[in-house]
Amino acid sequence: MNQTWEHVLWLASEPRPAESERLEACRLYCERHLAAAGWSIERRPFSDMDSTQRKLDGINLVAKRPNVSASVEAAAADRPVFVLGAHLDSRTETPGADDNASAVAVLLETARVLAEHLSADDWQRAAVELELVVFDLEEHGMLGGAFHAQGCRLAERNLCGMVSLEMLGYCSHEPGSQSMPEQLQGIYPDVGNFIGVVGNQNSSALLQHFGSAFESIANLPHESLQVPDNGLPVLPTRLSDHSPFWDAGYAALMITDTSFMRNPHYHLASDTPDTLDSEFLCKVKDGVILAMQRMLQTGLN
Repeated sequence: MNQTWEHVLWLASEPRPAESERLEACRLYCERHLAAAGWSIERRPFSDMDSTQRKLDGINLVAKRPNVSASVEAAAADRPVFVLGAHLDSRTETPGADDNASAVAVLLETARVLAEHLSADDWQRAAVELELVVFDLEEHGMLGGAFHAQGCRLAERNLCGMVSLEMLGYCSHEPGSQSMPEQLQGIYPDVGNFIGVVGNQNSSALLQHFGSAFESIANLPHESLQVPDNGLPVLPTRLSDHSPFWDAGYAALMITDTSFMRNPHYHLASDTPDTLDSEFLCKVKDGVILAMQRMLQTGLN
């Protein structure tokens, strides 16, 4: 059994709602695996109001590159920062295998593979400073993403881009299995076997970079979409932690299996691992890892 799938099975064994003991257990699970790969992890607590004006407490996990020497620390000082993230929380009524254990599993496996395959010299020469974020309270209005984006803007960080991994494991080869918002009907395939890459008006270079990586993965169809006005004309494109980064003026992408436009188990108790396609998920993981390896080597050039 591959490690990505093992993560999905563990994380999606029961729901992970906001402020719950189970969510904390899953947070500890992520910390253990990131630390085992050598990443330095910081908990960043925050509070915010959801759409019902209920105050919620959340914790983002922020992981920096694997433990390296002082010379690498010095080399990182002026590098642009790139954020790769996925939200950990689920709705109360669902174990959230696709939403969003699938994406957290890819994030954890990306962390492991990069740490194993890149040397101290590779990290010292890296074109970007990579930051991995396990977001909280996405299901309550992308609150964890908003907290991190606001922090980047207030600190005037040189953030060159961000990617939100959002539901990566549901695949169908049946005609008619893929729907689209009204504005996009007839433009994209009606078979739900592709991975989607969604950017805004500022994200052309990011779209090209990740699209090229997915093109390099055999038998993994992908489709790209660039929306104007931070996605406001096509609201489903805003439904993940990338949208607060769009609103803060940053280039950002959502990588997704298109959520409820394909997966009939969205936000239901039936969003369980047995409904996912582990082979499809592993191909997506390979594409994300390849994109990040290229990003670290050359940036977005």
